Amino acid sequence: MGRNSRRRPTGARRATFAAVALILGGGGLVAANVYASASENWGGGANQNGTDQVKSGTVTIDCPDVGQKLTDVPNAAKQNVDTELSTLDKQITEAYERLASTRQAQADDANYVQNEILGPLKDNRSAVIDRIKADYQKAGGTAPGAVDGMAACTGMAADQGQPPADGQNGEGGGDQQNGSGGQDAGQQQGDGGQAVSGPVASDFVDITTVQPDVRKPAPQAGASTGEFVTKCGVNENGKHNTDNVIVAPGVKNGAHHLHDYVGNQSNDAFATNDTFAAAETSCDDQGDKSSYYWPVLRVQDGTQDFDQDADGGGKEGNVGRILVAKQAEIKFVGSPTGEVVGMPRFLRIITGDAKAFTNGPANANAHWSCTGFEDKVQLTDKYPICPQGSQVVRSFAFQSCWDGQNIDSANHRTHVAFADAGGNCQNGFKAIPQLTMRLVYDAPQPSIDNGQVKNAYAVDGFPEQLHKPITDHDDFINVMTDDLMNQVVGCINDGRQCGGGADDQPPATSAPSDQPSSGGDNGSAPGNGGGTGDDNGAGGNGGGTGDDNGAPGNGGGSNSGGGNQTEQPPVDTPGTAPDATPGGEGAGGGSHVDHGGATPKVDTTPKSAPNDESAAPQGASGDDNTGQAPVTGDATAAAAAPAGGGDTSVPPAQTEPQAVTGGLAETGAQLWPAAIGGVLVIMGLLLLRRIGRRSV
Repeated sequence: MGRNSRRRPTGARRATFAAVALILGGGGLVAANVYASASENWGGGANQNGTDQVKSGTVTIDCPDVGQKLTDVPNAAKQNVDTELSTLDKQITEAYERLASTRQAQADDANYVQNEILGPLKDNRSAVIDRIKADYQKAGGTAPGAVDGMAACTGMAADQGQPPADGQNGEGGGDQQNGSGGQDAGQQQGDGGQAVSGPVASDFVDITTVQPDVRKPAPQAGASTGEFVTKCGVNENGKHNTDNVIVAPGVKNGAHHLHDYVGNQSNDAFATNDTFAAAETSCDDQGDKSSYYWPVLRVQDGTQDFDQDADGGGKEGNVGRILVAKQAEIKFVGSPTGEVVGMPRFLRIITGDAKAFTNGPANANAHWSCTGFEDKVQLTDKYPICPQGSQVVRSFAFQSCWDGQNIDSANHRTHVAFADAGGNCQNGFKAIPQLTMRLVYDAPQPSIDNGQVKNAYAVDGFPEQLHKPITDHDDFINVMTDDLMNQVVGCINDGRQCGGGADDQPPATSAPSDQPSSGGDNGSAPGNGGGTGDDNGAGGNGGGTGDDNGAPGNGGGSNSGGGNQTEQPPVDTPGTAPDATPGGEGAGGGSHVDHGGATPKVDTTPKSAPNDESAAPQGASGDDNTGQAPVTGDATAAAAAPAGGGDTSVPPAQTEPQAVTGGLAETGAQLWPAAIGGVLVIMGLLLLRRIGRRSV
């Protein structure tokens, strides 16, 4: 008995020691692994300075758009007001920079963002708004009450969606600065060259997985079928700047992102109508000195370009190698309901919204596709991953209705509008030739690996917009001679193909005329004219009306799914027949351009402005009023990159700000030591329990 009583305690002690060792060892593994994971930069490692990043809940700064409320600026106050609006843009950019550089302070103090960033920003904006109101009064106008209460901005977390489409809590227009942060705003450029503020994997979709949703309408009698092509190159001259003379005249870096320019070679912040008229042009027809410009497209492959340390470039999150378009197809088409009148010289038009990610989709007009897929799929809030042999395509269709009086408006929108669902211009507006553009790029194929995108391409934009595809936009200033504008109008109204080496040919008769049609609740989608073609050479697209599901109407088409909808860009592929979009009222002969009896004015106060619905296209995905071909259902969720890029699964499509990656759920593969440690702890506890039972 004595011997047994001595042995039992020895065995029990050994078992107890083993159990304790299991518990301590397993607990140590758990603690060490979780601590290491928690201190990692979830965006993919340390930044360029080698310091770890701290994830913050606030990734965007959303500010009400003051400029969109100023629709009646007195002429004498316009220059000062433009300068003050640019100051608001600069303030938001600076606030975003502070947001991106203070992640540790934000983690240490839950009130840091409000007290140190949003509070001072509100004070600064209040001072600017007061100065704008004073500028009105000095010019003999009435201070705009609509801007009262618009000084405060809000922080937006990663899981918040877009603001409402009414623009009440966002910057609603054009090319002005707004705020929104990066997915992890402190993340610097990392593997694959990914930029500080996006894009992310969920911004991409394998276009081959998206169900075709662009349909071909039956031709409609009475539509103008002519088109006029102007060839102006792809910016072989390398003309770039970060100005925007439409939105911020006289302000350097007014766009906060880089533009490609074709046509007029004198466009910068200080250009005037006189300098435009006297400038050289890159267009083949020297009578076209118009300025066509758009934000550049870059590939984030780890390389940099000439502006990596410049304002509007690397300093504002626009990093990577600039891609030059392989094709830049510019043409003017007609109206679905009648003849067109000539555009006034120096007319300014912006299509799309550079801040659509935070503004909501009301003014969005971005369209992305791939060659061989343009008559099947058009995307607004996704970049396409194109299969081998296919190229990325950006398309635009500008507003085709003009108020008949003004070449610009205070908010740069209300002097022009999109046609309604039936293709008609409302509120006394007149149909003008519709500018359509198609840019083709040989972009490297992105790949998705562990939820992160590598070798991403993205459009330049404000850093706060996270390089989202929905922010794509385009700008135009008409500087054609009167004689050339007469040719454009006559060509369109007569149903001919002109310009660009077409030698004034009549429309092709071997294919449908592709006039837009309207149809029921679902309307109709863009039509293809110019032959059947195949995936690599589809027939040309004509003007069609969109549908409730967002299929774009080409040329002068518009959605017929309700309300006043977006006229959509053409989606024809290379080598296609012309868009056969309708025309309107004819232009006079000689050197006189018929503007429908109106004399264009520089006044920025439209005499007959449309309501918000008729002036603004709808461009968000999943909206009954959208003007795009949506990515819906499983097609988006299951979107996968083509073979050759590692793990090609793409997260479900989302439009709200995204974190580059998430929390522990997205890093489970890195926590296997913690799992083993947990098993060891459980084993130790079970062993202790067994020992306790035996000793009883």
